[in-house]
Amino acid sequence: MFLSLASARRSSVRGFASRMALALALASGAVVASSAFAPAAYAQSNSRGFAAAYQPVAALVTSETPDWAGAAARFETLVAAIQNEDDRNVAGNFALQIGTNTNNPAFQRRGLEMMLQSGKVAPAQIGQFNFFVASLAYQAEDFAAARAAMQAAIAAGWTQDDPHGLIVESFNNEENYAGALDYIDSAVAAGAAPVENWYLRVLQETYSSGNVDQSLRVTTMLVKAFPTSENWMKGLQVINELAELDEQAQLDLLRLMRATGAMSQRPEYARYIDFADPRIMSNEVLAVLAEGVAAGHFTAAASDEYYTEIKAIADARAPQDRRDLPTIVRDGETGAALDASVAGDVLYSLGDFARAEAMYQLAIQKGGDRNVALTRVGMMQVMQGKNAEAIATLRSVDGARQPVAHLWATWAEEKMGG
Repeated sequence: MFLSLASARRSSVRGFASRMALALALASGAVVASSAFAPAAYAQSNSRGFAAAYQPVAALVTSETPDWAGAAARFETLVAAIQNEDDRNVAGNFALQIGTNTNNPAFQRRGLEMMLQSGKVAPAQIGQFNFFVASLAYQAEDFAAARAAMQAAIAAGWTQDDPHGLIVESFNNEENYAGALDYIDSAVAAGAAPVENWYLRVLQETYSSGNVDQSLRVTTMLVKAFPTSENWMKGLQVINELAELDEQAQLDLLRLMRATGAMSQRPEYARYIDFADPRIMSNEVLAVLAEGVAAGHFTAAASDEYYTEIKAIADARAPQDRRDLPTIVRDGETGAALDASVAGDVLYSLGDFARAEAMYQLAIQKGGDRNVALTRVGMMQVMQGKNAEAIATLRSVDGARQPVAHLWATWAEEKMGG
């Protein structure tokens, strides 16, 4: 079940940090090699003042027993002596080496940032350097800085290690799910190929935080980008858990799960059947029972007491509904709003979606619950393939049923090809 997969909020920090640490360890040799370490090598390009400040600090780490901690303690003297960008680049390189040799991520980040600020980093390495800065900032939970550096890395052509994913995670860790989803939208609009895990991570976080609105939004985005039954299942399970839905609204959500192939557990089939009620929607219940048996969730045998009891009730009621249908429809046409709704339900159960739609429309005209009837009008339109009409109908639903109607409209959009 998807809901059991929600991970700890900081788990992704460790994942990104470990990849970054390995990459930095592998690359730091190349970074260090970009400038000779001996102070004399800087005589032609660095200022005299910086060279004078640099030599005694460098001497601490060029002896037989390098004193990197001592060099770290005196590093600010180098910073104070910077007079040009060559000085800044060398100081940054030295800070990176201090950080690497003392296992100090803050020094590593500072060194990389100084080197980038100097403008002396080779163009081919700018993306990589910014990626390292972003990863170090992320590890330090400085998420705004991580985003800025990662965007700079992307702008420089960096594509490795899912840079967009780190930005999404940075928003997740700030519980800014709207920001995460806005970023995904903007990245995809700019040409990035969507990654399924971006959406799933936001969905996990919005579920963990109980955020219904953003769970609904990310579910919609997920199933539009990756319209699989599994993703419908994950999103609909979250909405069913978080949204405050009455039994009939839950029934309509379960009907969408059935339509999208997203039902995956016996309790879902049982709730569907109980909310539909075998004494009212008997023909629909029989169809759901049969699907549950085919999927292995029920056993068509006396040992499955729930199945046996429900099947007996539905079997007795189903022919009566078919036989009494003309009377039920006539009562719906001449009676109150509730009679029209009941007629719509029976017609729905029998798969007569066109006449069910008409009955739900009539229920609205007779003063019935507008949002319930509109939801089911839209559902009937989807089932008939009238998807454009269905979208307009379902988007007009508000109140507690709005999430259910919205997701049915999303499925109608999927059926239209977008």
